[in-house]
Amino acid sequence: MNITQIRNATQLITYAGKRFLIDPMLAAKDTYPGFEGTARAQIRNPMVELPVAIDSLLDVDAIIVTHTHLDHWDDAAAAAIPKSMLIYVQNSGDEALLRAQGFTELRLLSQSSHFGDIMLIKTSGQHGSDAAYAVPELAERLGEASGVVFQHPDEKTLYLIGDSIWTAGIEENLRHYQPEVVIMNTGWAHILGFGPIIFGKEDLLRVHALLPQAQIVGTHMEAVNHCLVTRRALLEYARDNQISDFVSAPANGDTVTY
Repeated sequence: MNITQIRNATQLITYAGKRFLIDPMLAAKDTYPGFEGTARAQIRNPMVELPVAIDSLLDVDAIIVTHTHLDHWDDAAAAAIPKSMLIYVQNSGDEALLRAQGFTELRLLSQSSHFGDIMLIKTSGQHGSDAAYAVPELAERLGEASGVVFQHPDEKTLYLIGDSIWTAGIEENLRHYQPEVVIMNTGWAHILGFGPIIFGKEDLLRVHALLPQAQIVGTHMEAVNHCLVTRRALLEYARDNQISDFVSAPANGDTVTY
């Protein structure tokens, strides 16, 4: 498989000969204000430009939208992507949103969803702390966020965890599916007063302890205002903990192959 980092959580994944675009945030640099109530909200988003032309991202077999927060599915994506493109979404709410935007070929991710002979298994995450979800307005804002396990007889199992903090459910998914490649959103995005809503660098060690031979790909860094962990910090942490051979954090436009 090839995993090409585009920007933030946007990636191109070639898996069993098929190309998937993940979580397209396609706006130009500085298009949107920083996320209100989050760390460094004075910084506009996205913080950097796309490394490639948008048209080059649309030559894919399908798109996977793990959830519809602005940094995973934005107005620019909705405008640029052909309305007939096959798009996988996590739930009926996201399906209704994209259908209202004019998209016609929508499929719900599930425990048994697939694209041809590639299994696309929906997993759940938790996009913030229990304390954050106890506040109704924050719970609505954080919403549901999903992940996807890719399986095919000719490929290593890939677990794209999506936006989540560490939970017993994430640990159970790792134990159950035994992925050989794990994509982690490791930017450590922060909501003021409630802390991180996605993984940080310490979560690398949690995955490595469970799956010592798995390759970990860090993403969702250095592109939106509230993400506080950089690629350099993540890779230094991996080096200091002697797991560098198992961790990558590709720069925008770079590809890793497994």
